[in-house]
Amino acid sequence: MATTGAPGAQSQEAQLFVTQVRSAIGTKPKHRGTLRALGLGRIGKAALLPDRPEIRGMIARVPHLVEVEEVGFVTEEVAP
Repeated sequence: MATTGAPGAQSQEAQLFVTQVRSAIGTKPKHRGTLRALGLGRIGKAALLPDRPEIRGMIARVPHLVEVEEVGFVTEEVAP
């Protein structure tokens, strides 16, 4: 849940650490596009993504190609 308004406020959002573990060669074009949307594209590449329903939905389409770790809450500064 991101907060808005006050400068210097902090937001907390759960994060997912997603790593590509299998090649996209031979997969459907939609699967390759999903990997790209997740910021992946090569075996071993990883991305730290917010834990939101749309991200979970993308991961659900390519579970055979990725590994997911729940990082928990990461506190970050909200820019004024």
